[in-house]
Amino acid sequence: MDFPTHLRIQNLSVSYGDHLALKDVSLDVPDKKITVIIGPSGCGKTTLLKSLNRLLDSVDGVKIRGNIFVDDEDIYDPRVEVTHIRKKMGLLSQKPQVLPMSVFDNIAYGPKIHGTSDRKKLSRIVERELRAAGLWDEVKDRLHEPASQLSVGQQQRLCLARGLAVEPEIILGDEPTSALDPQSSRIVEQRLIELKSDYTVIVVTHILRQGRRIADYLAFLYLGELVEHGPAEEVFAHPKDPRTRAYLTGEIS
Repeated sequence: MDFPTHLRIQNLSVSYGDHLALKDVSLDVPDKKITVIIGPSGCGKTTLLKSLNRLLDSVDGVKIRGNIFVDDEDIYDPRVEVTHIRKKMGLLSQKPQVLPMSVFDNIAYGPKIHGTSDRKKLSRIVERELRAAGLWDEVKDRLHEPASQLSVGQQQRLCLARGLAVEPEIILGDEPTSALDPQSSRIVEQRLIELKSDYTVIVVTHILRQGRRIADYLAFLYLGELVEHGPAEEVFAHPKDPRTRAYLTGEIS
């Protein structure tokens, strides 16, 4: 490993009943870079992402083996508090899931849960994170209107701001632009590129063009196996495994 990292996946296997969704995956994720996970539908991309903030804990029949270390802390150690781990991970889902409250309260929700009650401090947080998500100028006069009245693209950036408000270390994106129009998609992509200077970013995508645009590091999953990973430019230009090459050229999808 020749890059700094504070997220390490070691020998991770995940099964749903008799179905093995991930098979002995090991990956060191570069810090303050965008790591893009690609692969065909059903290859385990979302399962891998959900395992990183323990969203699989409540799924019946799931068995998880292996280790995931954040800052050298094994997040699957029985002594680890789940809320503490999830605070480190900001998750951006495929479809924006705004809370049934105002724009302001959507952003303030997380800080309030974690003990911030001062209104002036909350206002500063809301403005800071809306600016970081590229949304402030569009909603600064609508802070107390329902978040559901925003466009889908604005709602997705609101969800990004909400995730940033709890000061995570890592941003997880599960096909975060799949429900957006091209212009909104590019805005979200640009924000992720800008945010990598302060955060480790991991994005699952099925759009190879998007991977080429935003990835610093690339991981290719196929049938639950981590087939190949490395600097994105290198993997895209000179894939070493024939399965990677076949996926990048469209022979398998």
